[in-house]
Amino acid sequence: MERLTQAQQELYEWLVEYIRINQHSPSIRQMMQAMNLKSPAPIQSRLEHLRTKGYIEWTEGKARTIRILHPMKQGVPVLGTIAAGGLIEPFTDAIDHIDFNNFDLPAKTYALRVTGDSMIEDLISDGDLVFLRPVPEPDNLKNGTIVAARVDGYGTTLKRFYRSGDRVTLKPANPKYNPIEVSAMQVEVQGSLVGVWRGYV
Repeated sequence: MERLTQAQQELYEWLVEYIRINQHSPSIRQMMQAMNLKSPAPIQSRLEHLRTKGYIEWTEGKARTIRILHPMKQGVPVLGTIAAGGLIEPFTDAIDHIDFNNFDLPAKTYALRVTGDSMIEDLISDGDLVFLRPVPEPDNLKNGTIVAARVDGYGTTLKRFYRSGDRVTLKPANPKYNPIEVSAMQVEVQGSLVGVWRGYV
């Protein structure tokens, strides 16, 4: 299916959750409130795009008849791989979903498959899935936290995070590898570790 813009994706995800919980579709006014909009026009435009792109449909002339055509997969999205060694290209789109609905994982948790052995002394091995959550305030991150970090905009790696002033050190848990020491401006923390799953379901 055709990809959605950020605004369309935001409305689509809200619709999916609303309909899942309430078992009926919302009103235009409710959608306006949820999207923090004062006019119905942007909502109607986004809905039309969602229908054109095949994500929703509705019965013409009848209110509250929106139906989700392709419900999002449930579970934790697997966004790609993370290097426990060198650096790899950043991750973006989900490539799979793992159903961990019986586990108490934080909201917005996502998973990455580990490649490499730089974190083996923290019991994170090649092929494991690591579960991470977004870090809303990276400046308040506790030293020693295991993070997924994008370095200098070119690659992403899994390491322990340490900050001192305007310098950041990303330390491996394997003596074969050297720490990555860079300016804090070169590091974008993309998630902190919440769990590890050995093996792939």
